Amino acid sequence: MKIVKIKIPESSILYPNRNQYNYIDSYEGAVKDKNNTIGIDDVAKAFLKPGPKWVDTLFTLRNKIVSLFGLKTPNERMDAKRLDSFKFEPGERVGLFKVFSRTTNELILGEDDNHLNFRVSLLLEESKNDTSTKMVTVTTLVIYNNWFGRLYFFPVKPFHKLIVQSGLKISLKELELNFQK
Repeated sequence: MKIVKIKIPESSILYPNRNQYNYIDSYEGAVKDKNNTIGIDDVAKAFLKPGPKWVDTLFTLRNKIVSLFGLKTPNERMDAKRLDSFKFEPGERVGLFKVFSRTTNELILGEDDNHLNFRVSLLLEESKNDTSTKMVTVTTLVIYNNWFGRLYFFPVKPFHKLIVQSGLKISLKELELNFQK
């Protein structure tokens, strides 16, 4: 399953405000959807499920370190069972993320903190080349609120890229497995 780095899609609801952000990345992959049954909630549930052990270990370490500086950490760990019943309505929280916005094919998650604000777009669109394939794009946008935000994100950035690409690849495999029955 191939994951490619792309520019933020013009169809994303975050696209018009992209110049306000200090950092942007977008990664895209394809998923077969022969029966046209995969929806944006399915994408979000697959993407937000607990990941590989190394990702959980990194998040645990991150939470311990940033709590010393008064930054936000999730109140509780998101488990797959609780995630299955989540509705992804604006204002709700899922782990560290607040749901900011949703359309039929895009969810905007994120958080505002003292040091930085970030948004994650999960976008689901039909492939331009194959109607039985959907494209899933994960876009991350970050605004640094102060020098500490820039300092914080500097060592996080390489891990962020690995986590997003790995998470997207795992999510696409899970979606194909669950929706090709």
